[in-house]
Amino acid sequence: MLGKSYLTKQASLLLEFARTTSDSDLSAKLISKAADLKSQADPLPDKDQGPKAPDVSPDDPARS
Repeated sequence: MLGKSYLTKQASLLLEFARTTSDSDLSAKLISKAADLKSQADPLPDKDQGPKAPDVSPDDPARS
């Protein structure tokens, strides 16, 4: 499953491309796809819950 930050970043990029194009049909399609990605991202938790490397712990003093 894709994370919220990934989907949000992709939606943002699509909106940026939509603003830069002079093709109104392409712009509308990009905006529509960005809205789809945003609706997929909205119900996800704010922090991506990806797997952590087995040798890394959140309390590791070497990482501070």
